Amino acid sequence: MVSNPQDEQKLIRQALKGNLDAFNALVLAYQDSAYSIAYRIMGDSESAADATQDSFITAYRRLNTYRGGNFRAWVLRIVTNTCYDELRRRKRRPAASLDEMGADMDDGAPVPDDSPSPEQAAQQNELNQAIQDCIDGLSESQRMVMVLSDIEGLSYQEIVDILGTNLGTVKSRLSRARVTVRDCLQAVQELLPSIYRLDNNE
Repeated sequence: MVSNPQDEQKLIRQALKGNLDAFNALVLAYQDSAYSIAYRIMGDSESAADATQDSFITAYRRLNTYRGGNFRAWVLRIVTNTCYDELRRRKRRPAASLDEMGADMDDGAPVPDDSPSPEQAAQQNELNQAIQDCIDGLSESQRMVMVLSDIEGLSYQEIVDILGTNLGTVKSRLSRARVTVRDCLQAVQELLPSIYRLDNNE
């Protein structure tokens, strides 16, 4: 994150004047959040990286449309729109992926830096995949709200700003998404290592 709102607004003003270094500083501030959201929506790291890159290119081209307010929400709205535009293109024009052809190139989210044991890493990857599978099963609108709220930790108001909807809709979609994912995880938890069998609403 940018250290304070004044610094962020200064960088935005400089970027609007064509200062690429200023825009790159904004990218560095928000690229982790952008990638995390894209990964959860797209479901694989390569597509998430592509969507994140495309989103920041779009953001740079559309900087002149930023009208103030929450810049992070403005950027993340572009990210979510980019992801769903790509998902809709895939639905209209399905194509076989490397995964479908048996070349499994993605093992899920990166292993944390504290270097867990191979067994711990395998267990964490299994849990991550179970959660991702359940999130993938949500409708697009519910998935987006859940990713923004429960994974990225955004406030209701930030989600309203990103999605351009009202507070009641956000709360309703989130409530339904949580119930669906909880039920999904309960259905598969016996397949998970015992330490990951869920007693909460994660």
